[in-house]
Amino acid sequence: MVIEVKVPSPGESITEVELGPWLVEDGAHVEMDDELVEINSDKATLVLPAEDEGVLKILKVEGDVVEIGEVIATLDTEAAGAKPAADKTAPASEEQAPVTADTSSGKSTYATGVPSPSADKLMKDSGVKEGDVAGSGRDGRVTKADVVEHLKNRSTAPAESAKPKEESKPAAPATPIMGGSREVSRKRMSPLRRKIADRLVSVKNETAMLTTFNEVDMTEIMALRSKYKEKFKDYHETGLGFMGFFVKACCEAIKHFPAVNSQIEGTDQVLFDYVDVGIAVSTQRGLVVPNIRNAESMSIAQIERTIRAYAAKARDNKITIDDMMGGTFTITNGGVFGSMLSTPILNPPQSAILGMHNIVQRPMAINGEVKIRPIMYVALSYDHRIVDGKGAVSFLFKVKEFLEDPARLLLGM
Repeated sequence: MVIEVKVPSPGESITEVELGPWLVEDGAHVEMDDELVEINSDKATLVLPAEDEGVLKILKVEGDVVEIGEVIATLDTEAAGAKPAADKTAPASEEQAPVTADTSSGKSTYATGVPSPSADKLMKDSGVKEGDVAGSGRDGRVTKADVVEHLKNRSTAPAESAKPKEESKPAAPATPIMGGSREVSRKRMSPLRRKIADRLVSVKNETAMLTTFNEVDMTEIMALRSKYKEKFKDYHETGLGFMGFFVKACCEAIKHFPAVNSQIEGTDQVLFDYVDVGIAVSTQRGLVVPNIRNAESMSIAQIERTIRAYAAKARDNKITIDDMMGGTFTITNGGVFGSMLSTPILNPPQSAILGMHNIVQRPMAINGEVKIRPIMYVALSYDHRIVDGKGAVSFLFKVKEFLEDPARLLLGM
């Protein structure tokens, strides 16, 4: 039986997508759930898995713009019994030979040497570095099967006997060659990256964005977390991080300053009686912002469970468009990448975004004495058209108060 491989709908309002690199070659034998091709839309990049076992025939190529439901390949399940392209019964000498990508064009492509999502995860779990595995996928793409074969060969490879180093006279210093490579590469921006670029420019041109800053003494939260994190994990079956406190603090502060949780639609200001907090999560393809729905009604434990569920989905590339739709307020944490201070950019049509940063031991004047405290700088970017300066500064200061006295969050004060 021949199965048509059609483009699924990534989400509402999306009518067409752009095909990314195929992760397997035309005519290759694939197993059920093997990753076939990346699908790029202006909202997300998804990976299309195989519905069954069979031989793949590619009908559309990378870069083609196709409509939702259009057939991009076929899968011949009757040929499922055929041997995969890489013959498992080949002589050992052939098995050990590195598989090289098709370079008949003489040029490497975007996919050359780049692992597929599943291959990348297996490489990280197994401690395999990029460049150690030759890609056999389309245009040199590293597939999961390549990594498995590499691990198999690595585990059976005999230990290299140590050879005595031959003493030699030090070589004369080479004449330094001035100038390096002057090659220039060019690649097409994905629909998602083009959409992000358009949105960032629109934020600059269509909003009156300002940023206010403050600093938070993290002493109390760190002490509370250190004291209860093990009991918290045993009782709630999830870890206790800092993000739960920040989400809760923002939700409580929004009750005092609702304009921070509003949007502009035409000539109207839309205020929400709920808080859907977008949390920036890092994936292989960049940052995505899934939303914690009705965060204002959640406990810190519920917030932490939701965040970890999204993190797991992000690792497996299973964040959906629905997860990212909506949102009334956003929190981004540049501190995980080492950022000390930044000005986060608005996530339109939202009117505010909070930026977290790294925690650094700093000298502070406390009751006339200099003490070393763990300090985090926080930043609130806001749309001045709808949030005035006093409200923005007061909101951020209220967040600071809640974080420096976390008992107030638990007592609802």
